[in-house]
Amino acid sequence: MVGGEPAGQRQIYLSDVPLEEAQQVWLETLRARGLLRPLEAETVAAAESLHRVTAGPVYAAGSAPHYHASAVDGIAVRAEETFGASETSPVRLGPGRFRPVNTGDPLPQGFDAVVMVEDIHEIPSGEVELIGPAIPWQHVRPVGEDIVATELLLPTNHRIRPPDLGALLAAGVTEVPVRRRPRLLIIPTGDELVEPGSPPTPGAIAEFNSHVLAAMAQEWGALAARHAPVRDDAIALADALLRARDHDLVVVNAGASAGTRDFAVDALRRAGEVILHGVSIKPGRPTILGVMGKTPVVGIPGYPVTSILTFDLFVKPVVFALQGLPVPRREVVRAVTTRTIPSVMGLDEFVRVKLGEVGGRLVASPLGRGAGLISTMVRADGLLMIPRSSEGVAAGREVEVELLRPREEIARTLVVVGSHDVALDVLADFLRRRDPGVSISSAHVGSLGGLSALRRREAHMSGIHLLDEATGEYNVPYVRRYLPGEEVVLVTLAHRDQGLMVRPGNPRQIAGVEDLVREDVLFINRQRGAGTRLLLDFTCKRAGIDPVQIRGYEREAYTHMAVATAVASGAADVGLGIYAAARALGLDFLPVARERYDLVIPREYLQVPLVQEALAVLACAEFQEEVRKLGGYDTAETGRITMLEPAPA
Repeated sequence: MVGGEPAGQRQIYLSDVPLEEAQQVWLETLRARGLLRPLEAETVAAAESLHRVTAGPVYAAGSAPHYHASAVDGIAVRAEETFGASETSPVRLGPGRFRPVNTGDPLPQGFDAVVMVEDIHEIPSGEVELIGPAIPWQHVRPVGEDIVATELLLPTNHRIRPPDLGALLAAGVTEVPVRRRPRLLIIPTGDELVEPGSPPTPGAIAEFNSHVLAAMAQEWGALAARHAPVRDDAIALADALLRARDHDLVVVNAGASAGTRDFAVDALRRAGEVILHGVSIKPGRPTILGVMGKTPVVGIPGYPVTSILTFDLFVKPVVFALQGLPVPRREVVRAVTTRTIPSVMGLDEFVRVKLGEVGGRLVASPLGRGAGLISTMVRADGLLMIPRSSEGVAAGREVEVELLRPREEIARTLVVVGSHDVALDVLADFLRRRDPGVSISSAHVGSLGGLSALRRREAHMSGIHLLDEATGEYNVPYVRRYLPGEEVVLVTLAHRDQGLMVRPGNPRQIAGVEDLVREDVLFINRQRGAGTRLLLDFTCKRAGIDPVQIRGYEREAYTHMAVATAVASGAADVGLGIYAAARALGLDFLPVARERYDLVIPREYLQVPLVQEALAVLACAEFQEEVRKLGGYDTAETGRITMLEPAPA
């Protein structure tokens, strides 16, 4: 047990150093203290050594093959007795001058070549006739052809792969000296943590970070264990740390930030030593690096995205060093951003992006940037780092992206930029069912943002639902206005119902857009450029309402589901969105309009295989039925193609 600790004090970062410097200080400190040396050896059965790392050189115990073996089915012969054989002057061999052999049979004593069965003419007398000579050791696998006894099979610090297992066993190696796996302990902290699957209650958070981090460590070759969550108490956490000193590495998850309940720094000071607290990265600024005796300790913030990124930056190098391995580097590619990404100077920011190949170049669409959005790590294809010397990246800028998925998978990604619709998720699933190698990159930037992306050639298609006030027509006027001179097609995804979403029972008694200007009503809007926002403005104008008078008009959400969630959770009283979103969360719905949602596709992309696969799905009756089940969709015209001739530029 360690001493007392005053509670309720906010932490102040001891440092705020650049990422490269923090990594250097961290690894050099551990190296200087002898804590980065490869772990000691242990012996395992060769057949069970897959992915283990050799702790020394491994030599062949025997040769492979260990006898002269026939490489084909045929007959063993003495090569000198076949010399001179030809089609015009064949050589006959009687019994005793040849021996039948099969592939893998030992070469009979006194014979030095094998003739394939296809090159033999058998004669009823029991003789064989050859029309070509054999050369010594023809079709014979001599002793040691593959492996020679005592030769080096695997060097020190080699991660054993499946073919390596075959070589070891073929060479008679039954046991292998390998590095002991690093033993890593993850200690989650927080009074609010509960086991996944526990009944959801306000303030309770499912503790899943340790499962994610343990899985990452296991992929890297470590033995990862999870500690039971420790309450928000410096003494309790220090005790847990002291009990973990027999591990090779300890990770404290949460409690590293500046809150009044963040005790990781104090706990580590009690149990060991803090080397660094505060790295100028986003997310991950409160990261703690320290040592407890002979055990490195990393304290990482509790948000899931932050946990994953900082674990990768500071734990991964240690895990690989303890195995005697270099840290594997991910592939880096160049891509064009689909929209402007602002950033704060002074911090290296890691942005999750979805990637796709359009017109021969990669495009990167930023995903949600919240540190708590674990779903963005599921969807992300890569990481874009905005350097601390920059205030962001402009739309259309070429940037470097570190890949989280193989390049060949990204090449088979359909890029859809524009308005959000739930049916796009159904389309993505159906594409995946048809071809597991195909995926959709869907960036929700609004209808106008989608048309801009098409103009910049940053998407295969864009989803739009734009009502023209002057004509009352959907989509076509906007396409002609924003894509002048472009040859495009409009493919109808569906007609859908838009309306006001309110909590069950409509507690605010909202009857229409006229009620949105009431003082007791809080609205949640869509982002600028979204077709739903334009529909709201048009509906308000028709009702003689100034939208600016709506309380919450400037509050923006990027998807219909985000609007529905805000209403369902009480963060807003009402929002405009599609019926399918309201139905999904059990909200009441007041219809406002039925609109046409189209996919705009440049004609040059119409024959792209990914686009063709999407069109085939749209025409599929099963897909249309699945969309109708969402509610509020009419699929009578789904898949209908409208060709638009180029409008004057």
